[in-house]
Amino acid sequence: MASPPELVVHDAPSPCPYLPDALSRLPLRLPIRRLRRSELGNRLAAGDRRQGLMLYRTACPSCAACEPIRIDVETFRPGRTQRRVERRGDELVELEIGPLEPTLEKVDLYNKHKRGRGLSSGERSIDFDGYTAFLGESCCESIELRYRVAGRLVGVAVVDRADDALSAVYFYFDPDYEELSPGVYSVLKQVQLCRRWGLRYLYLGLYIADCPSMAYKRRYLPHERLLEGHWVTFDRDEAERP
Repeated sequence: MASPPELVVHDAPSPCPYLPDALSRLPLRLPIRRLRRSELGNRLAAGDRRQGLMLYRTACPSCAACEPIRIDVETFRPGRTQRRVERRGDELVELEIGPLEPTLEKVDLYNKHKRGRGLSSGERSIDFDGYTAFLGESCCESIELRYRVAGRLVGVAVVDRADDALSAVYFYFDPDYEELSPGVYSVLKQVQLCRRWGLRYLYLGLYIADCPSMAYKRRYLPHERLLEGHWVTFDRDEAERP
């Protein structure tokens, strides 16, 4: 039994948000209390992800395309392009670290990101309450990494803290600053933060080879992916095989 115990609040098949014509099953579980760092670490190592106050792990009936992925910050070495993105970002971007703090500024940026990246799919813009439920509440210790250029908010990363790891939960940014590769920059700053705090891993969520919006994670090498209950290391040669 998980510690602390959890309540399953939703468990029903639904259309997969990542692969067309696929069916997904993501049981949502609510811990009965806030997770300690060690408890979150155990869940991350088992493949769990967090959304708001809930935890989930893929349990799809006929598909195993979603693979939890993490970076071992002791062995990770950024590639040439990643190093260039980090150097350029360091020249322009100011980083703030603080607690989860929903604001109208962030709500506006989140909606701009969804529209500008073609992710809204006809959905209505999120309001303050919806944003708070999605990105402003947590069942564990969570922080925000806020990125500003000349005082303007251009990106926000929501990150969970475990005893041995950080977990990248969600990132959104201003599409007007896409040329800075803010997603890459944010991952590299989180790797840097892990090293500063003496943490071993940065969890990047799910890797899905056939979904472009999720397949980019393979570029952070070497990395580990959870396959059939075991974390398997992928080095540069393995990741580049067709």
